[in-house]
Amino acid sequence: MKEKPLILVSNDDGITSPGIRALVESIKHLGDVVIVAPDSPQSAMGHAVTISKPLRLEKNHSYENLKAFHCSGTPADCVKIAVDKVLHRKPDLLVSGINHGSNSSINILYSGTMSAAMEGAIEGIPSVGFSLCDFSIEADFTLAGKIASSVAQNILENGLPPGVLLNVNIPKISEETFKGVKVCRQAHAKWEEEFDERHDPNGKKYYWLTGKFVNFDKGNDTDEWALANGYASIVPVQFDLTAHNAIGFINQWTINYEN
Repeated sequence: MKEKPLILVSNDDGITSPGIRALVESIKHLGDVVIVAPDSPQSAMGHAVTISKPLRLEKNHSYENLKAFHCSGTPADCVKIAVDKVLHRKPDLLVSGINHGSNSSINILYSGTMSAAMEGAIEGIPSVGFSLCDFSIEADFTLAGKIASSVAQNILENGLPPGVLLNVNIPKISEETFKGVKVCRQAHAKWEEEFDERHDPNGKKYYWLTGKFVNFDKGNDTDEWALANGYASIVPVQFDLTAHNAIGFINQWTINYEN
């Protein structure tokens, strides 16, 4: 008999978050699910890995009839240790999320959710990260779960190009007003940040990161446009950061290396 697809689930909000539970429920019918996720929230960790202290990996018993582990490390750590120490073969699919809050445009660089998916892609595993544009602990993941199930099934049936993973963002919207899914490019947007200077009870200064998100991109083919107009966005991304169109420009330089 053909083996069922092996699906690795991770996230950055932690193994007890409502988002990862919703993701597990939405995709568990597609194959054999194994969960390896952080033991505590790891939002905005990017692709950090743990090298200066030991990692702890323990069985988690909060998922009935499923193999689950919580790890003391980052999302990228979770995927690395899952591949090396937990799984008996390479997964057919890695799904990360469902994140509380958007990971569209520039946020992908900071996202632990997407870094778990990125680590999967680096390992040669077809990978996808899901995010819902709702930070509430009581967020409704019904629509996001349905989209996650459909996207995951499509990846299992069709695969992904080598080195490519998917960044899927779902708007905070009712199913009645949801318009559908768009394949997009990443918007040119960024955080304009400020550090609010404050003082602790002892009078010592400390700083709290604040700021606002600014979208410089007016195109109607971006993830930010899709989310603002009632669509879920799917952005194919890659871990090869080479700016191939700049190689010729840099080759015109004269690099002096003699005194």
